[in-house]
Amino acid sequence: MANSIKGSSQKEIVNALRALGENMLSQGEPTAVVAVGGTALILQNIVERTTRDVDIIAIGRHLGEGEPTEIESPDPFPEALVLAISKVARDFGLPDDWMNSTIGLQWKTGLPPGFTKRIHWQKFDALWFGVADRYDLIFLKLYAAADSEGPSSVHFQDLLALRPTEIELKEAAEWVRSQDTSPQFAEILKQVLEHAIRNLYHD
Repeated sequence: MANSIKGSSQKEIVNALRALGENMLSQGEPTAVVAVGGTALILQNIVERTTRDVDIIAIGRHLGEGEPTEIESPDPFPEALVLAISKVARDFGLPDDWMNSTIGLQWKTGLPPGFTKRIHWQKFDALWFGVADRYDLIFLKLYAAADSEGPSSVHFQDLLALRPTEIELKEAAEWVRSQDTSPQFAEILKQVLEHAIRNLYHD
């Protein structure tokens, strides 16, 4: 079985990203990607766990010398990036989809307001690698928790690890409600919020 990307020390993730940047440099193709999910949490020291993949929610546009200021949907990945991801997978014994854009479907309903301005960028040779800000991860993790197994999901545990304030949780909930207006989803979201409030503020 292919390895997961170990996240306890961040070392394995960073090593894979460095290799990816070197591959992009050898191809002469500068690229920028933005990660969310477990990778973003691990790299910001919010959680200590493993993650199987690097979830890319956006790619950068109009790359110059400085940090990217515009992003767009990651679908499809540029061909040079696909090739580099494949090579790193072979070299490091990672899953073929260790970096993927499945979460890019979020563009259909929109990202949290102001998402682009809060991205934290780091450069690895020809790769600009951005991670979503903690504030945006609260929005996305609340949505993911309500959209999956509710309070029993890893997304819910990640939400708790983000330690949202009551105001942040309220702002996130308003955005999440706009993503799915069905009564069934509203009920699940209500349950997730109740569990979160109980765990965060009333223990």
